[in-house]
Amino acid sequence: MTLVRHWVIRHAGAIERLYRSFERVLVFCGPLFKAVGFHRLEKPVAFIESRAKKFFFGCHMCGECTLMSTGMACPMTCRKSLRNGPCGGVRPDGSCELDKTIKCTWVNAWEGASRMGSGAAIGRQQRPVHYNKFGRSSWLRVAQKELSAVSDFSNKGQAKKKSCKQEHARGRGLLEEKLRQGEFVVTVELSPPDSSNPEDILSRARLFGNMVDAINITDGSNANCHLSSLAAAVLLKQEGYTPILQATCRDRNRIALQGDILGAAALGIENLLCLTGDGVENGDHPGAKPVFDLDSTSLLGAVRGMCDEGRFLSGRYLKSAPNIFLGAAANPFAPPFDIRAVHMAKKIEAGANFIQTQYCFDINALRDFMRKVRALGLHNRAYILVGVGPLVSLKAANWMNENVPGVNIPKNIIKRMQTTENPKLEGKQICIELIREIIKIKGVAGVHIMAHRCEEIVPEILEESGLRGRHERKLNMAATVTLPVKQGRK
Repeated sequence: MTLVRHWVIRHAGAIERLYRSFERVLVFCGPLFKAVGFHRLEKPVAFIESRAKKFFFGCHMCGECTLMSTGMACPMTCRKSLRNGPCGGVRPDGSCELDKTIKCTWVNAWEGASRMGSGAAIGRQQRPVHYNKFGRSSWLRVAQKELSAVSDFSNKGQAKKKSCKQEHARGRGLLEEKLRQGEFVVTVELSPPDSSNPEDILSRARLFGNMVDAINITDGSNANCHLSSLAAAVLLKQEGYTPILQATCRDRNRIALQGDILGAAALGIENLLCLTGDGVENGDHPGAKPVFDLDSTSLLGAVRGMCDEGRFLSGRYLKSAPNIFLGAAANPFAPPFDIRAVHMAKKIEAGANFIQTQYCFDINALRDFMRKVRALGLHNRAYILVGVGPLVSLKAANWMNENVPGVNIPKNIIKRMQTTENPKLEGKQICIELIREIIKIKGVAGVHIMAHRCEEIVPEILEESGLRGRHERKLNMAATVTLPVKQGRK
């Protein structure tokens, strides 16, 4: 970040007042601009605007300026182009997951918003970028929009509302039903194999037996190529398991994402976890082109529109709407810590019904996060599943700390792994202890176990932590969660 932009964030409140005055001048000059012709003014005004805003804000001229809602930090300077950030991979020092030499754009955004009178606007969902507007002047759009009753975001597909058949014959899925009934659920994560043989993933799923409630199928985790999440989810569904499909925004644009999700619903997949995705720099194809057309929050809004309103992002109506239980990720263990609960609220508002967190190794940080969650009443609006996982060695622990975005393993855990004679046994015991503490925290509806390539010890963890008989006990808290009831749902 340049010194100029650092200065802008520090003085965001004063700049906000100046910018609002400037916008009033634009509106006042609107009739003059209209008389001259907005199309004639587009090129010269855009030229001046791009130079001025790039100098102060690093502007990319997306044509839909959000500076007043994002703490005077341009979201297009984010390496993932997140319109609703930060992601879960912010480094402990606040630097970007993909480039440790720069500060995270969204850390700056929230810092700037705290100094602005309209700072609360950062908690509202930002629309996806309309790429046809790139290079156009947002200054002229301010003046033009004030003179017209028609929003620039409207489109012809929404002009005439069509009926959409709401087909929810399957009712609620098993995962949703168990959460609504107040059970403390257990989900696990499986990374699809580098294989076209279905048995390679089914054999690993069988290790869990009937001890888990749902199985997450990762979508190119850590930006590495594997069997597709959709194909693996369908294979598990056919075998009688409850899969949670993952969809990341890194590899597909809004057209492909919506099409895949519609196809998943047609194939009987009921649960979806929306993720932004790790940067391609972290994976085995660092030369690939990242997409990031949407972020996870925008994707949640898109899927909710498909389910509740029966239409695509374009406004075109579906003949039959899908029935999907929507999930999102949260990371209480990455900075900026103070806004993580607020950021989760943004995802819940966008449509998330359940939340799965990043690995928890710091129970005190989790307790602090859940206090903020309860203060905002978020535990009554979505089901929160805390991520846990066994460490298999000291080398693995150090590698996760250094290479897995958003994972923070405290020094006391590292010390235990250093001093033990049996690191794998100690890692399992740490996981069991964490689960026992997590169960006690009010507002937690379950755990999400991530045991990468060591799935065989998950049954031992469930048995020794006391979760094997979890169906015999209820959590009063979970039954109080209120989810939107869709028309026609059982």
